[in-house]
Amino acid sequence: AMVVTAVFLLPRYLKGGLTTIPQFLAKRFDVATKTITSALFLTGYVVVLLPVILYSGSVAISGMFNVPELLNVSDDAALVFCIWGIGIIGSIYAVFGGLKAVAVSDSINAVGLIIGGILIPIFGLMAIGDGSVFAGLDTLISSNPERFDSTGETGQEVPFSTIFTGMMLVQLFYWGTNQQIIQRALGAKNLAEGQKGLLLASFLKILGPLILVLPGMIAYHYFEGGLASSDLAYPELVRAVLPKPLVGFFAAVLFGAILSSFNSVLNSSVTLFGIDIYKQHINQEASESTVVKYGKIFGICLALAAMFIAPLIADAGSLFNYLQEINGIYSIPIFTIIVVGYMTKRVPAIAAKIGIFSGSILYIISQFWLGPNRVEAALEAARASGMTDPAELAIVEAEAYPHYLHVMAILFVSNMLIMLIIGKFYPRKEPFELEYTKQVSIEPYKYVKHMGLAVCVIVVSIYIYFAK
Repeated sequence: AMVVTAVFLLPRYLKGGLTTIPQFLAKRFDVATKTITSALFLTGYVVVLLPVILYSGSVAISGMFNVPELLNVSDDAALVFCIWGIGIIGSIYAVFGGLKAVAVSDSINAVGLIIGGILIPIFGLMAIGDGSVFAGLDTLISSNPERFDSTGETGQEVPFSTIFTGMMLVQLFYWGTNQQIIQRALGAKNLAEGQKGLLLASFLKILGPLILVLPGMIAYHYFEGGLASSDLAYPELVRAVLPKPLVGFFAAVLFGAILSSFNSVLNSSVTLFGIDIYKQHINQEASESTVVKYGKIFGICLALAAMFIAPLIADAGSLFNYLQEINGIYSIPIFTIIVVGYMTKRVPAIAAKIGIFSGSILYIISQFWLGPNRVEAALEAARASGMTDPAELAIVEAEAYPHYLHVMAILFVSNMLIMLIIGKFYPRKEPFELEYTKQVSIEPYKYVKHMGLAVCVIVVSIYIYFAK
């Protein structure tokens, strides 16, 4: 997804001199489409993304430092304490530091996070291998061979097949159109530098299985599945296997990374509100300082709302599934209209609006009414037939209704068809042409395609190697 962004999307963004993604939609369709999209982004940030960052970060910090015991409070009270601590510090830094401060802190945190992230699996493997990394790896593989199969197994939460449907779309939306992520590339001094940054990030992303997936496998083996919640796996593993001085180092790095994620989302929210909503609809004559002022006020309100919502996520189950399933309400409709906007020249603004609303409404009906009813009916029928094995019931549940990532892909295709049909019969009068604003050079990095191909080959090779 990052390679696609570097090769295809970023050149178009910088050619149009964009500060926010919805600005393109204003040029391609109309201002109303831009406003709707900005509002959806902001709603998603405050209801889903910011609370998830605060909750997951607080679980990690609370677990590593055993905050409940340290403060002699309950687990829930410790969680709330950490959420508000991270939220307040992050808000001050993001709102008053701006994008430059966020970019600088990201660079510093990234180095520490990579170093610390690599140390966790090393010490974890040593812990289960009696001091030997390779012995620990052999033990882990021989004890849990099914967990090293990149194709997964029947009934798992995220089936392998979703890589070719909704997962691909989710990643393209996240890395290519999500304001929180792409704003760094939009701030590049020229196209070549922006592409270099994206390609470097894509190479570092390859370390994900080592830094994120392997520690989860180690924790499963080390604690023998005895943890109360899978959310506790990472912090408990850190506290169990790292030497105490390194626990402090890694906690500091992780705290910085949590703040970085929170800051990034909050900063993009301030930008979206200030430019796309306040300046556009509330005070068109506002000076830059006035826009910044009210953007910061909005950012503070958004952060406070997220801090109140975050503790409610504790009972939401898998964080990944919660994040992606709720995000699907707006992510795929927005991604659809951006793709159609770039691929066509005559699809009108009304098609974009219909695409957004139809995509969101159909997804809500599918995931929060039709899907649950189908699953419940299938489980009742299975139990009535005498089925009691939890594993078999899990398979029945998984097969009763398409996975939400498959639903996203189905709606993506159907929304595109709806927009293209509208464009066929009610085309815009003049074909759209993206104007080159000449704000930055759009001369591409000469090795962008070579490096992008290398990343893709490495990723595919990893999947093939671990496939069984």
